Amino acid sequence: MTDNPLLAQWNSPFGMPPFDEIEMQHFAPAFDAALAEAKANTDRIAANPDQPTFANTIAGMEFGETLIDRVSSVFYHLAGTQSDAAIEEMSRDLSPRLAAFYSDVLQDQALFARVDTLWEQRDRFDLAPEEARVLELYHRMFVRAGAALDEPGRKRLSQIMQRLAQLGTTFSQNLLADERDWSVALGEDDLAGLPDDLRETMKTEDGWALSLSRSVVVPFLESSTRRDLRETAWKAWTARGANGGATDNREVAAEILALRHERAQLLGYDDFASYKLDGEMAKTPDNVRDLLMGVWGPARTKAMADADRLRSLIAADGQNHDLAGWDWRFYAEKLRHIEHDFDVAALKPYFTLNGMIDAMFDVSARLFGLSFRKLDIPLPHPDAMAWEVLRGDAHVGVFIGDYFARPGKRSGAWCSRLRHQAGPVRPIVTNVCNFAKGNPALLTFDDARTLFHEMGHALHHLLSEATYPMVSGTSVARDFVELPSQLYEHWLSEPQILRQHARHYRTGEPIPQDLLDKLLAAETFGQGFSTVEYIASALVDLDFHTGEPPADPMAAQAETLARIGMPDAIPMRHATPHFAHIFSSDGYSAGYYSYMWSEVMDADAFAAFRETGDVFDPEMAAKLATHIYSAGGTRPPEELYTAFRGRMPGPEALMQGRGLTAG
Repeated sequence: MTDNPLLAQWNSPFGMPPFDEIEMQHFAPAFDAALAEAKANTDRIAANPDQPTFANTIAGMEFGETLIDRVSSVFYHLAGTQSDAAIEEMSRDLSPRLAAFYSDVLQDQALFARVDTLWEQRDRFDLAPEEARVLELYHRMFVRAGAALDEPGRKRLSQIMQRLAQLGTTFSQNLLADERDWSVALGEDDLAGLPDDLRETMKTEDGWALSLSRSVVVPFLESSTRRDLRETAWKAWTARGANGGATDNREVAAEILALRHERAQLLGYDDFASYKLDGEMAKTPDNVRDLLMGVWGPARTKAMADADRLRSLIAADGQNHDLAGWDWRFYAEKLRHIEHDFDVAALKPYFTLNGMIDAMFDVSARLFGLSFRKLDIPLPHPDAMAWEVLRGDAHVGVFIGDYFARPGKRSGAWCSRLRHQAGPVRPIVTNVCNFAKGNPALLTFDDARTLFHEMGHALHHLLSEATYPMVSGTSVARDFVELPSQLYEHWLSEPQILRQHARHYRTGEPIPQDLLDKLLAAETFGQGFSTVEYIASALVDLDFHTGEPPADPMAAQAETLARIGMPDAIPMRHATPHFAHIFSSDGYSAGYYSYMWSEVMDADAFAAFRETGDVFDPEMAAKLATHIYSAGGTRPPEELYTAFRGRMPGPEALMQGRGLTAG
């Protein structure tokens, strides 16, 4: 079917998908052909009469599914960035089908026998260190997929995985529908307090509209003087996925938790958290809980002290209401202005999207010697931009940025890849964000931090130097994967970067020194709030997956929050019905803690640069590239971090960085 661009040879620049030729009707036959090709390959490996070797078994599987990977990566990129009814229908059909296919492969007894033989006899083979690591991960993957179970166990596990795939897709689509379908029309009188750029973002043909895009809701809650409208926005934002009817996610979440527990017990684990953490850096639920609760106490104390100060501001305004969730961000901005003489509206004109893209590219050049050349090629959406990434004259990969919010685009920000790095094959990497579109697009400092965060993930892909896809790029332990992204955020705050790239969108003048000083002085402002909202979500996630699954997740959520003393005016960062991190897929399930686990390392890693006296120290940057960004999952994460730093870190740098230490 060479007339199907998904199945034809891609002769486009850098082997890019031909987005200008791909249409929805191409995907169904392309998936049919890709699945047939992948099945034929695994059947051929399983039936091979020769004794198993790494080359004829593991390498055969590693490089035998290129078509299914190619078709899937394009489809799921479009599903996340420009979903419509046709894409959603295909996603619902595909998710159980793909789950069944991978269950069949990973439970194939002849195939597992070859992998198991290689594992048991691994000392007889002269395997390179990366090959030994890949074999270990393959054996573990087969066992955790149920290959060692009896036939009834394998059958039930396959059913569970197919149902979980369906439920994850349903959860995501319900959440997207709630975000997409809610809006409130506003008139001139409803815009009191809003900065000009937010008004422009909310402009419609008939006036203005308040939507559930994060790039609209958060600044609205920070600046609107209309408390009634802040309440409306806050309640709609926190109720996503819990509005009753066809898009309600509460029963979906309950079924997911029950099936995950059954899955873990089939595989011999006490609960899903024990299953999920086996093989991660944290190892056990108790280790996760110790980290989270060690930070919870100081964070809650700071948040409660902040709450008292916000209540004082409410009283000073002549108001007699208590501090509610829709008041916190508004009065926190007032308090920030009082304590740091700091006005977010005065800062934003210096943070253009293009300026911050230049900043993150500049950091990549200083640390890793990379350059970025703008490309004019077909891309998945008119908003997207692409660059060839180079080191000297050598091609490193292609980087695509798709930065603006729009209907049909999943909320949040993420990094994915359209092609992974493997041996000489260089990656095609995408960053997706949901910034408000403008002329020019102006970012908050938090937006700029998100931009840098996702670029850190992209660099993990782009700098990868693995031989096998299994350990390429971000294919690492879940609680290690956020290290490169969170570490990269630190360079955004460096004065030399901000002085060069934070320039006023009209005058081109660099950010004034006094405003820069205020920005940096206020960096730990509000860390009580942000740490509490994050840890609460991480603890709810952990509790959901530890022990028996709750029949009523909302009641279980309430019990966890009551036990830890959650402040009334601070919501969870992600409440259960819209907690896509843990319910849209297994990705962060029993693993939302990993952001903080990685933060322990990223704070310590940046301290290593500071200790040299140069945050771009060439020797330290070379070690960072070699042992963190380029190594992927070729070695266990503890070994990689120790090779970079000389030791494993403690939480001290994290506590200091969040301003949670005494003094």
